[in-house]
Amino acid sequence: MSIKIRKAVESDAPFLAQMILQSSRAGKKFGIYDLIFNTRNDKDVLNKLEKLTTTTAKNSCHYSNFLVAEMDGKSVGTLCSYEPRIATKDVFCDAIREVGVETEDAEFLDLLNECDFKLNTRTLIFDFMEELEGFIDVGVLKELMQKSLLTARLKGYRIAQTIVEIGSLETLLYYKKLGFKEVRQIESELYKEKFGRPGLVLLSYEF
Repeated sequence: MSIKIRKAVESDAPFLAQMILQSSRAGKKFGIYDLIFNTRNDKDVLNKLEKLTTTTAKNSCHYSNFLVAEMDGKSVGTLCSYEPRIATKDVFCDAIREVGVETEDAEFLDLLNECDFKLNTRTLIFDFMEELEGFIDVGVLKELMQKSLLTARLKGYRIAQTIVEIGSLETLLYYKKLGFKEVRQIESELYKEKFGRPGLVLLSYEF
């Protein structure tokens, strides 16, 4: 079965929502979007995430930032790449408000501020590198990454970065296998209290 990589379109929103939720939970029962949308109901979180991928504000979760991997016409994986100088925290807050979430004094903002790596605007950020269960180890993620790096080069980028939870061993190992190296860690008591993981690690890849 061959893998086809294409740019995401608006109608991919339900699949993108599923992959964003899977990525943000990373094996946990509760992730950042459960906190942002203040619900433990999967259906509600997925519904809000669908809307988040199609907001007017082109936030980091916007469908236009995604590549989708297909096998036999079935969507099986995603990889998001966005420019931090465009998809800023302010734009994310605008998008969250579009979805109907109040951001004033929101708990998740304290978390975002505490775990802010103050990313270099000359880098491209990779996120939501995910595949459906049953399609692991068939080369989906590798194909997505190769296509994303090619696009990044064409845009003039030479550094790609990603942020992974400390303790998310499988994801860390996979990125390291691709050539990413640890740059910095942020440990946060607030993050640990909410999600049971010590904080976040920033990984970087020069190409």
